[in-house]
Amino acid sequence: MPAYFTAELFQFLNRLKRNNKRAWFQSHQEQWETHVRQPALQFITEFAPFLAELSPYLIADARPSRGSLFRIYRDTRFSHDKRPYKTHIAMRFSHPGKDVHSPGFYLHLEPGGCFAASGLWHPEPPTLLKVRNAIISRPKEWRAVRKLLNWDDASRLRRPPCGFPVDHEFVEDLKLRDMGTAQNFTDKQVCSPRFMPMFVDSCRRMSPLAEFLSGAVGLKF
Repeated sequence: MPAYFTAELFQFLNRLKRNNKRAWFQSHQEQWETHVRQPALQFITEFAPFLAELSPYLIADARPSRGSLFRIYRDTRFSHDKRPYKTHIAMRFSHPGKDVHSPGFYLHLEPGGCFAASGLWHPEPPTLLKVRNAIISRPKEWRAVRKLLNWDDASRLRRPPCGFPVDHEFVEDLKLRDMGTAQNFTDKQVCSPRFMPMFVDSCRRMSPLAEFLSGAVGLKF
């Protein structure tokens, strides 16, 4: 297995954090392409067959734009923070035609903050209602996968959602507004030749939750 990422990836992102301006980024396009964008696209390409074994319904899209790799550009239209660039890179592996909030797998690379994740982050109310109904109607399945939940910063309601029993076995889960699982990686692990199998193994262990959430919102897994 090759090492897809090198220390130069994190060095570039650290420098971008200190110089988050268009002029600086444009003058360092070669480093961006060589150490960040192209390795990420290569990683996506070579993850595709592993993903197909985990779920034939998720895609790894290595197109330079509108694919699995998120744009480096921040959306500053409605933000007071006008810095133009993200200081991390991220990849999503989700159902075709679905947005980033659909169940699937996610990879986040940031100096000192790398992780893989799966779940639902800030889903729309109708989506969240479907998941809550699935928890109620499929308790045995939920009981088996809920142990994977480990998002410490997941938001939750103070009280059980309207229309759901206040004394239900999973009442604390029904209060959740975000639900998912994640595994952290060190920068050294990301730069290791073993990172691909580590990421694949992480996705495999997260798959039961991704499968449950996909079924809850009417998607195949």
